[in-house]
Amino acid sequence: ENAGFTLLTLDDGALPPGAGPGTVGRIGAVERAAFIAASTSVVGVAPVVPLTYAEPFHVSSQLASLDHISVGRAGWVVSEETRPEAASVWGRPLVDGALARARESRDGVEVVRALWDSWEDDAVIRSVATSRYLDRDRLHYVDFTADTYTVKGPAIVPRPPQGQLVVLGHPDRVPGGQLDVALVEGRDRSAIASGVAVAGTPRVFAEVEVALDTADATAEERVADLERHAPWSDRGRLRHIGSAAGLAALLGELTGVVDGVRLHPLVLDEDLPELSRLVLPHLFERRYAVRPLPAATLRTHLGLDRPANRYAAAAAQEDAR
Repeated sequence: ENAGFTLLTLDDGALPPGAGPGTVGRIGAVERAAFIAASTSVVGVAPVVPLTYAEPFHVSSQLASLDHISVGRAGWVVSEETRPEAASVWGRPLVDGALARARESRDGVEVVRALWDSWEDDAVIRSVATSRYLDRDRLHYVDFTADTYTVKGPAIVPRPPQGQLVVLGHPDRVPGGQLDVALVEGRDRSAIASGVAVAGTPRVFAEVEVALDTADATAEERVADLERHAPWSDRGRLRHIGSAAGLAALLGELTGVVDGVRLHPLVLDEDLPELSRLVLPHLFERRYAVRPLPAATLRTHLGLDRPANRYAAAAAQEDAR
């Protein structure tokens, strides 16, 4: 936050990386995001939450609560849980195959967004004089039916401060029309540009993996040292291995292609100080990036409008007739 990052994402999953049999539980991304949201005032916070096995109703409530805690600084990175053993952790049948996982993500995002709108903005009255807390006419059933479940609604949490949280995801797994920000992968600028052309979302971020030179070792030495223990998995993303100045130049080149970047440091404790100390000041100085503003929502920082409530808008149209 002090360095000027706009948004941080927190990864999650039913199982920690490299988990074996008998894995114990751990604190999830939403819970960690809630702690961070209450401890910060400017930076956006977006947990990575898979919908492969999680109940969309509960995900909707958790994320809406996070937006209230952060006073409108919350986002959501939609992901998938691909490991078969996760099904037993959730106590759910296996969701097998890319198409089935994409179906769960698609249906889940749709119902979560509908539940965020199931309370109109002025549904909460809080009238002591009349002992009324809610205007029931401003609560709505979503009546959603998917291939594998149904949700009636309404939500149990008032509409988020942003109306709808900022939803990020990969458009090859979630339809672009359901996303606010597409996360685009590609090994070079042209591949990323191709992804931007078909994203169909208001904003596009490039996924960039980063290994930087430090005072103790070059980026190449750091990567080689880590790969003696485990390979740095190739996810098909643009990758920068080298100096902070080189990364700053690369990000400058991407400003004409994408609206932002999601950086994946090789080692957070080693690369984050270099990003904060050397890369971000360069971007601010050349106006490739701007610092987040106090009391602004994540939607404001990303230049996204606050969406109208679908049920209130429909009622207004009906009245106009």
